Amino acid sequence: SSNHWVMAWTGLEINTLAIIPLISKTHHPRAIEATIKYFLVQATASALILFSSTINAWQTGQWDITQLTHPTSSTLLTAAIAMKLGLVPLH
Repeated sequence: SSNHWVMAWTGLEINTLAIIPLISKTHHPRAIEATIKYFLVQATASALILFSSTINAWQTGQWDITQLTHPTSSTLLTAAIAMKLGLVPLH
């Protein structure tokens, strides 16, 4: 676990990069298509997490995860995590 936004984001991205070769292991066109779609969705969610943490750091002056007090940051972070988890309607 991490208390810093950048370290938490780094952990999520390492996990994403580890899963991509497993998805594309079978060299079938649909597997490649699924890998590309997965990567694009995860990259979008990752950008939202970074944007949310930047807004929060700008408002609070801290990069600490426990200081998530700005409503816009909370909303963006919730949407980004829903995208990373594949929850409806962001799947």
